[in-house]
Amino acid sequence: MSNLITQFLHYISVERGFSPRTVEAYAYDLNKFVGFLEAVNKTLIESVSRDDIRKFLSQCAQTNGAVAYARKLSSIKSFFKYLVRNDVLKINPAADIETPKLPQKEPSYLTQEEYQKLLLTVRQTADPYYLARDTAIITTFLGTGVRLSELVGLTLNSVNLQPSQESIRVRGKGNKERIIPLNEEVVVVLQKYLKGRPEVETNHLFISRLGNGLCGGSVYHLIKRYIREAGIKKEKVGVHTLRHTFGASLLNSGANLVVIQELLGHRNL
Repeated sequence: MSNLITQFLHYISVERGFSPRTVEAYAYDLNKFVGFLEAVNKTLIESVSRDDIRKFLSQCAQTNGAVAYARKLSSIKSFFKYLVRNDVLKINPAADIETPKLPQKEPSYLTQEEYQKLLLTVRQTADPYYLARDTAIITTFLGTGVRLSELVGLTLNSVNLQPSQESIRVRGKGNKERIIPLNEEVVVVLQKYLKGRPEVETNHLFISRLGNGLCGGSVYHLIKRYIREAGIKKEKVGVHTLRHTFGASLLNSGANLVVIQELLGHRNL
């Protein structure tokens, strides 16, 4: 069964283009499920029933919230759907298990005052060596709405700063590519950063002091630190807050919802 999970994780990572964090979450959920099955002496994938899945989920519900419960069910559904599609199984035991509806929360985003305060904090507190880079990172988040995985995946070839063509090309969920136009503020900070960017072997746009591409965890903690130092206090404020800020600014400026959807790379409106 572990071999099948490995094959599935490779599929969603390489062929579907899921982010490393998502793949890691799927792996965690499925390994928990396998642990449960082994505890009840279910070692063959063909022997897993709808009742087994429901018992596992019932057990999870005792210690997990609604979001974690829904994620585990989603992981299991995707896994069995993959097995049926690849003729490992003929029947999907998870097919008719309903996913619980989760309450929709109002997205957290920065006000104009908080937006400026965050950028000012970077200018005042950043290590001089990283000032241009960190300013460019946060301004790119705020000015394009890219996901964390999309930002760290940017390369020098992803950026076009030619007059009248200013844009970045990102590869999002499902390995889908989209072009995002850049406003003047983003163009200016990227130009300044690139002017002083060291000549290193890596083609990644944003690099560490060692000349390597930044990883998602480093950028995540970087953003959290600047937000904390700026004194911005919101529920679960972080990288995704900057993405929501971009979407909110477009909405407030009267942009078409379909355009916002396309720029953010959302599958549904």
